Amino acid sequence: MTTAQSPINSGFSRASTTIDIIKGVDLVGKVAIVTGGYSGLGLETARTLASAGARVIVPARDVERARKAIAEAGGGMEVQFMDLTDPGSIDDFARDFVETGLPLHLLVNNAGIMALPELKRDSQGNELQFATNHLGHFRLTVRLWAALKRAGGARVVSVSSAGHRFSPVVFDDINFEHRDYDPFKAYGQSKTANILFAVGVDQRGKEDDIRAFSLHPGGIAATNLGTHVGVEMLKNTGFVDKNDRPVVDLSRDLKSVPQGAATHVWCAVSPKLDGMGGVYCADSDITPMIPKGGSVDLGTEDRSKRLIGVEAYAIDPDAAEGLWRRSEALTGISLRR
Repeated sequence: MTTAQSPINSGFSRASTTIDIIKGVDLVGKVAIVTGGYSGLGLETARTLASAGARVIVPARDVERARKAIAEAGGGMEVQFMDLTDPGSIDDFARDFVETGLPLHLLVNNAGIMALPELKRDSQGNELQFATNHLGHFRLTVRLWAALKRAGGARVVSVSSAGHRFSPVVFDDINFEHRDYDPFKAYGQSKTANILFAVGVDQRGKEDDIRAFSLHPGGIAATNLGTHVGVEMLKNTGFVDKNDRPVVDLSRDLKSVPQGAATHVWCAVSPKLDGMGGVYCADSDITPMIPKGGSVDLGTEDRSKRLIGVEAYAIDPDAAEGLWRRSEALTGISLRR
C-alpha cells in the first residue's frame, strides 16, 4: 500500500477557490485537454487554466453547445468533437491531437455521469457509468500517451468523488450481469475506478515524468452531474434549498463551483506535487486514508461529520493492476500496441 497518502499542508483549504490556486502560476506554452470542460467544474477548470496562459482544448459531443457555453464564460478555449462513449470518436480525437506533434502537459479527465436510475449499457455492453466515467477516459489517456510523454513533464488528473465509498470495483461483475443494478453502487464503482486508474497511470508513467492524481471536489449542486438524481433528493440531502438554489456550506463539504474546481487546478499545477503521484486529494491537499471501519452510509451520514479521505481499496496497487488489465480487455487497447 502507498505511504504517500497523507496531507502535505498545501497552504490551501476547503474555502480556497480556483483564483487562489492559480495566483502566480504561469502556464504560457503549456497545452491542456479538459473533458467536460464546457459546464460546471470542467468549465471552471478549463477557464482557469486558460487564464494562466495555457492552450486549452475541450472535447465535446455537442460542439455548438460547448462553444456557446465557453463564449458566455469569456472564451479562450478551443472546442473539438469527441464522444466519450464512442471508441471510434475517442480514437479520432486522440489521433488528430497526437499527429499535430504538440506535447500534452495537462489532461484533466473530468467528464462524468451519476446515478442513472435504470441500467444502461454502451454499444459494447458495458454498464454506462463505468463506461463513461472510466473506460472512456482510459481509452483517451492511452491514445494520448505519446503526447503526454512528449511534454517532458505531464500530469493526468482523474476526477473522482467521496462517492467512491459506495462501492469498490466488483471485478466478478463489473457490468451488473449477475447482481441487481443499484444506481449509486454503479456510480461508486466508477468513482473507485477513477482513483485506481490514477494509481495505474502513475505507475506506468513516472519514468517518463507522467504523474497522475485523483480527487474529490466536494458536494456541488450547481452542476449537471446530478441530473438523474432529481430535485427532491437534492433537497432532502441539503444540496439545494427550498427555492431550488444550490447550497454552499463548507461545514458540510458543500461548495461553490470555484471552490469545487480548486482541487482540479491544484492537482494540475501545484509545484508542491512535483515528484509525487498516484494519490487522492480533496480540499486542495492530499487526503489521509479512511480508518478501517470508518465507512458509513453516505445517504444518511451527517455531512458535517463526514470523513474526507480515501478507502484503502481505492488506492490498492493490486486492484489498480487488476483494473488496468480488465480495462485493456474491455477496450481492446494497451500501451504496448
